[in-house]
Amino acid sequence: MESASLENLRVLYQSDDYIVVDKHWDIRIDSKMWYEKLTVQTQLRHHFPQLADPRTYYGFRFCHQLDYSTSGALCVALNKAAAGRAYCCFKDRTVTKAYLALVCNTSTGTHLDFSIGKNSSEGKTHMMCIEGTEGCKNPKPCQTELTVLEYGLYDEEPATKVLLQPLTGRTHQLRVHCSAIGHPIVGDFTYSSGADDAPYRMMLHAHLLHIPLEPQPMLVCAGDPFLPAVDPKWLPQRLLRRPAATVNTLLEHRAEEARRLKEEEKARKKEEEKKGRREQRAEEETEEQSRQCQEWLSEWAGD
Repeated sequence: MESASLENLRVLYQSDDYIVVDKHWDIRIDSKMWYEKLTVQTQLRHHFPQLADPRTYYGFRFCHQLDYSTSGALCVALNKAAAGRAYCCFKDRTVTKAYLALVCNTSTGTHLDFSIGKNSSEGKTHMMCIEGTEGCKNPKPCQTELTVLEYGLYDEEPATKVLLQPLTGRTHQLRVHCSAIGHPIVGDFTYSSGADDAPYRMMLHAHLLHIPLEPQPMLVCAGDPFLPAVDPKWLPQRLLRRPAATVNTLLEHRAEEARRLKEEEKARKKEEEKKGRREQRAEEETEEQSRQCQEWLSEWAGD
């Protein structure tokens, strides 16, 4: 519950190409906020002396973004080539992200499928909204998997600890989806219409980040901040699933899916090669038939 500072910025993962930090819940770190970006770079120099040359800052690329009030794993590429490799994984939707959250009321696990667009209503242009909402502009398909982990109370009100897996990457996706089913994230002032202003933070945390980079995939876990030892207002009452086991199951499913897609791609290429060989043989046979026909015509003309 302590405030953000350079001293408590934790590095979760580091390599020659990437660094993953545990973003604090009350600091903005993204490619648009130059002041905070330079602040983070100042701290990164402590871990990476080679970044002392200011010219290396131009190689920094934030691979993705987290909302101001969201904590957890945030990946930064340290050069343009690394940024490009990570970008391809995000673009192809092969990255696995999972968030821990406390949501209001007693929720149940479900697949959330609501298209999301920009809210063009007066006074709400900073918000997103689901398709069908008044003022919803240019909605796009959006899907989230919600898995219930634990039931309990937050500040004596019913709450549910959940694991959220965004299958798409829309702005404010998790917050809008949870709000749409009547279970806004605890402490989300914006999507509770300003009603939930008591908690010290929004209870949304980027818990898991897996990027299938070659040759070495990146797998980072940012821990669980929603524990009574961290926030005594959270009182667990009934455990359904442990985060670690749930995440392992999620990763196994994604790995199996990746294997299936790889096999399908391999079979597709094999079929294309077979088709190409058949077409080549057919073309060769056609050429041979044409040659024989020409020979026959020449012989017939001679006769």
